[in-house]
Amino acid sequence: MRKNSNRRSEKTGVRKVVRLRGAGKTIVLGVTGSIAAYKSAELASLLVKQGHQVFAVMTHDATEFITPLTLQTLSKNPVMTSFFDEKENWRPGHIELADRANLLLIAPAAANTIAELAHGLANHPLAAIALATRAPILIAPAMNGKMWKSRGVEFIGPEEGMLACGYEGLGRLWKVDDIAFRAEFLLARQENLIA
Repeated sequence: MRKNSNRRSEKTGVRKVVRLRGAGKTIVLGVTGSIAAYKSAELASLLVKQGHQVFAVMTHDATEFITPLTLQTLSKNPVMTSFFDEKENWRPGHIELADRANLLLIAPAAANTIAELAHGLANHPLAAIALATRAPILIAPAMNGKMWKSRGVEFIGPEEGMLACGYEGLGRLWKVDDIAFRAEFLLARQENLIA
């Protein structure tokens, strides 16, 4: 009898949720526009079963694949899809979530969202939370393999000094002469590589 019950559990793939040390944290679950977005429902459910507070934040494209109501029901918390969802409080909700998060988990992370994060863009709540949070960020990409690219982008600056907003700190444009010199250097290096 015991052998049959073991076989049955192997066939059905039943897994036991194990409460990990550090349970009971706040996880902001970012969901982006990928066909894999439907898997975020299972992920949200699993995280809640592990004792975490889950707050889903969806990009507009993600709502084409899975509804906010699904994640709201599973997480038992409101789902943010737009800056205009933030009408309950005077404090911006995306900043409140960024401060509250113990982890920002973006799963699935579409190529477009990863590019936005890499460029520091914040035109939707998920990207703004990623910029503002001091919590660790875990990204689970989901995209066509041809979209994986590595680029050798170089930066020059910024430098410290008085900023246009009146603050002093890091953010000023590097010296124009140095930028022009670096541009010439990169052009010459590229020309030498081609030749």
